[in-house]
Amino acid sequence: MAAVSKDATGAKKDDGASVKVVKDGPYLVCGGLPLAKDVIVADDDGSSVGWESKDEFPRRETYALCRCGRSKGAPFCDGTHAKVGFDGTETADHGKFNDRAEIIKGQDLSLSDDRSLCALARFCHNQKGNVWGLTEKSGDPTCKEEAIRQACNCPAGRMVEHDKRTGKPIEPELEPSIGLIEDPEKHVSGPIFLKGGVPLESSDGTLYEKRNRVTLCRCGASRNKPFCDGSHIGAGFDDGDDSLD
Repeated sequence: MAAVSKDATGAKKDDGASVKVVKDGPYLVCGGLPLAKDVIVADDDGSSVGWESKDEFPRRETYALCRCGRSKGAPFCDGTHAKVGFDGTETADHGKFNDRAEIIKGQDLSLSDDRSLCALARFCHNQKGNVWGLTEKSGDPTCKEEAIRQACNCPAGRMVEHDKRTGKPIEPELEPSIGLIEDPEKHVSGPIFLKGGVPLESSDGTLYEKRNRVTLCRCGASRNKPFCDGSHIGAGFDDGDDSLD
């Protein structure tokens, strides 16, 4: 993903696109948002190093994505949530990312890190180092480049690098769209990757902070609903996609 300096949210014009959390039900997607599989690519050591997009679904103006993890028609809702009595109570903080994030200061970069949003995609460390240490050594151009790459590959938006000279966040250039994350290294299906500043509305009608990168739980097990907290790995969630074979 190419990284560019953007405004506080990294958001683009959404052209009426939106996602609404239905109480104890699915995510209702409006505005014709493109939907595709996003597969985590790992190196020989098992470190997450990039993304492969594949299997784009036919464009629909509206659709409902499963949130309980039990649909037979995944990724789409088939009403199973009602049959199994799914409890989709939203427990996530409605506050702002910057109010929750820890700040790690480096020479050329500062990193904002909100641990509550971790989706366990594992882009934040590899043989070159981890994003926190690389940020601290960001006066070295090689460390700076790798720190930005690692932070920008994080789908959850847990980590955001800032240019200390300008104070602006450094965000990947993402079009409003939705990805269904697959994690072959862990043999699980991951969360819904909401990209490009698409508005996310709670089941009570309030809006979450608009952000460039968001991951939404689709295994039903997150303790930070509607956001992913990595529970899909422990749950062994598999939506039936052959990317895991």
